[in-house]
Order: sequence, then structure tokens, then C-alpha cells
Amino acid sequence: MQGAEPFAASGDGRGALVLHGFTGNPQSMRGLARALADAGFTVELPLLPGHGTDIADMIPTRWEDWSGAAEQAYRELAARCDCVVVAGLSMGGMLAVWLAEHHPEIAALALVNPLIAPPDADTVGLVQTLLDAGDEVAPGIGSDIAKEGVAESAYPGLPLRAALSLFAATEAVEAAVPAVRCPVLLFTSAQDHVVDPKSSQILAARAGGPVEQVMLERSYHVATLDWDKDEIEAGTVAFLTAVSSAAAPS
Repeated sequence: MQGAEPFAASGDGRGALVLHGFTGNPQSMRGLARALADAGFTVELPLLPGHGTDIADMIPTRWEDWSGAAEQAYRELAARCDCVVVAGLSMGGMLAVWLAEHHPEIAALALVNPLIAPPDADTVGLVQTLLDAGDEVAPGIGSDIAKEGVAESAYPGLPLRAALSLFAATEAVEAAVPAVRCPVLLFTSAQDHVVDPKSSQILAARAGGPVEQVMLERSYHVATLDWDKDEIEAGTVAFLTAVSSAAAPS
């Protein structure tokens, strides 16, 4: 798939782990990763298990696979850097929050439309109904972008059992949000057809550390490729540079 390759860049002692979303791949976060690399960060943007190849590869994957890969990438980056920040889109934002809940040493988070709130019972019920009917894949959720002529390189379908695994994981992540004590920069699209903006509001209200929320009025869910792409990249670089510089050992 176009842009699906992982991205890595060697920089200084400030590490930045960048995480893409569900059914997507590094293409959606490559611009942000490159902006951080240009600012001197040591950057890792991994391809999460099951993503960026063929949807058949994603059907058997579960939350444990994606969170395990994020954990491994974080540990490897932390072993090479003095401090680490994490940026994520959608499920990547959820993974970033999950990492911060388990690693209080993370210096900061930069999140774009993160998934935090568990879906409603009707959504879960619909997925289960489709599975009971013999369906394994539903129409895809990728490329929710307002800007014409721009597309996300995501799977055209939604693996249903993998989605249920993701939905189930939101409960523990949401419950542990107060454990996130590092500074957070939170970008929230006012119109998001994939993740309800209430996820961002839950994070902003319950996080144990400071949260700076930026509302995006022009972009949809994949805002890192949308009208506000440049604002997200510049704001994230400035925020993570300030926080990581303060956190790095003198």
C-alpha cells in the first residue's frame, strides 16, 4: 500500500514515537514524523501488526498485537534516548494514552482525534450481528477527510473481530485516564465521522496532567492529511520541543 512503510530518523536524545490509526498505516502520520525529524528528534513511526499490506493480514490481529508492538517500539526508543514523547492519530492516540498510563516517565503526548470512549451498545450490537450473519469484514472507515483530492491509504474494509477487540480495550484505557500526568496537546475535529469528539472531551476532563486542546473546524477525522495538517505539524513540533527540552537531563 502507498506510504505503508515504517519511518525512522536518527536525531538527538529526544525520542518521538509516532503511531497511526486503525486500518491505516504510516502514510497518515508520515508528514508529522518528518516534521519532528526535521526538528532534531529521533523518530520511530512503526507499521502496526496486520496493517499496510492486505486486509486478510489484519483479520486475525487483536489489541494485544497492536499494543504489544507499541510497547516494544517505545522500549527500544527509550533505551536510545534521554526522554520520549508519543504522538498518535485515532487508535494511535489511544495507544499513546495507554503507554502514558503504564509509563509515567513519558514526557508528553500529542494526540489527534484519539479513541478513548467505548462505543455505544448499538454499535457493538451491529458488529456482533454482522459476525453472526457470517460477515468478517464491513465497509471501511478510512479516508474521513474534508479536503478534496486527498486520500488516506487505508484498507477498504473494517475487520469486525479486530474492531471488537479494539472496542473492548477502550474500557480499561478510559478508566485509567487519570494516570496520564504528562502534558498533552490534543487536536479535536469538530466534525469527525469515525471517532466521536466526546473521546477528546473525556481525556481533557479526566487526565491527571495539563491538557491543551485545539479545536479543528475544517478537518475531519484524518486531520493529519486534511486542511489543518500544517497547523498540527507546527503545533506538535513546538509543543513537544518545549516539553522535551524541559524534561531532558541537563
